[in-house]
Amino acid sequence: MYVVGVDAGGTSTRACAVDADMHVLGTGRAGGANPNSHPPEKAASAVAEAVAAATVDLDRGDLGACVVGMAGSSKLTDPDVATLFERTWRDAGFDVTPQVVSDAETAFASATDAPDGTVLVAGTGSIAGRIRDRRMVSISGGYGWLLGDEGSGFWIGREAVRATLDALTRREALGELASTVLAEAGVDPAEPQAFHLLITAVNGEAPVRLARFAPLVSAAVESDPVAARIADDAADRLSEIAFAARDAAENTPIVLVGSVLGEGGPVRIRVHDRMRGCDVRESKDGVLGAAWLAALRGFGRQVPHPNRVG
Repeated sequence: MYVVGVDAGGTSTRACAVDADMHVLGTGRAGGANPNSHPPEKAASAVAEAVAAATVDLDRGDLGACVVGMAGSSKLTDPDVATLFERTWRDAGFDVTPQVVSDAETAFASATDAPDGTVLVAGTGSIAGRIRDRRMVSISGGYGWLLGDEGSGFWIGREAVRATLDALTRREALGELASTVLAEAGVDPAEPQAFHLLITAVNGEAPVRLARFAPLVSAAVESDPVAARIADDAADRLSEIAFAARDAAENTPIVLVGSVLGEGGPVRIRVHDRMRGCDVRESKDGVLGAAWLAALRGFGRQVPHPNRVG
């Protein structure tokens, strides 16, 4: 028998088949499978395609369990979407019904074997989740770009543009951040209408595209105090939503996930500083977290955690 874990994201889907010792037996990849950003039929097909690739050399009759960590998993609360996924799965020749969980849950499981804790996700958006018995039972933040996403790539990018607009309206000397924001937007800082041109350029794109300005903050944080302030504010906001998801004096792990909290990034460094004394972990690989959750279902609680597999 073997089990399969799936990391179904917005841009790609990865599957991993493992045995009872968490040794990888096969891997597969397909397109994005977030049913909020892709047609549900396309998302369902991507999951089935990735699992089929991971099990191409295995007997599908030996599949014991499958866990899918999915961005946009709440979409499956729609009965029509859930039925579509089930039908696509069966048509692909799999008899075991996959358990769909949030990608935050599989990210948490990839970093620790603790059943309880907190997961803090900061990519394009942001959210913190309260984990109990390896399931996310409540959230803090996660209201989306219009109402929240504090400390996210979107939020950081928006703050970078706002700071640039402030500098232009005050006729201040432009620092590194403002100069690179204007360059990224294709606006000449010497243009008298630069202020209006920047607003027009930003408003001409989907709001989420503001996240493309976030890396400029990271690049300028050592030389530009405006960028440093934005990074400080982002770390404050992210820490606040993480602690809001926890009980007072809770000492369970806090798992960090997402591009904003990537290794060596200025926001990550600042978040670690604000969480000094806490058990802070980094998500290793969501697909391994999903595979481990599947292994717990298929083989029992004696399965070694991916962090302990040589």
